[in-house]
Amino acid sequence: MTLSAPSPVSLVDAQQFRDAMTLIAGPITIVTTIDREGRRWGFTASSVTSGSLSPPLVLVGLSRTSSCHEALVSSSEFVINVLGDQHRDLALKFAAHGVDRFADSDFAVWPGARLPYLPDAHASFRCVRWGTVPIGDHDLLVGALAEIRSGGPGKALLWYRRGFHTPG
Repeated sequence: MTLSAPSPVSLVDAQQFRDAMTLIAGPITIVTTIDREGRRWGFTASSVTSGSLSPPLVLVGLSRTSSCHEALVSSSEFVINVLGDQHRDLALKFAAHGVDRFADSDFAVWPGARLPYLPDAHASFRCVRWGTVPIGDHDLLVGALAEIRSGGPGKALLWYRRGFHTPG
């Protein structure tokens, strides 16, 4: 697949793009995996969306400079934890640099998969890595949904206009 910029069209600058993207509400998730040595990795992501109905695929935007990049693109599986309102502090922690993101958190191990997941998440999706698509300064991590856990308490946590919100 080849992606290229449109021909002679003036594009907005990075700050204009960031400002524009704040106007699109997105789910707050924590994407987790384990590496070959069994170490847990995870980061806060708001760029998660459906990709295909058949097969059931999801897309996760992953910066190539993320500390989790190598673990996620080389892992065969990952989990998307859709956060609820009670996870605001955890979302901030998993977005921070230089901290033990899993310390003092309530992650469990997905039965039969060894993957870290949040039992009280609004929903958790266990994904088999389908592929990785380079796009700009990010990669799109493509996952095929293998299992779903849902029913966590409260409302889903959203990112909108540079802040956390819950629907209705």
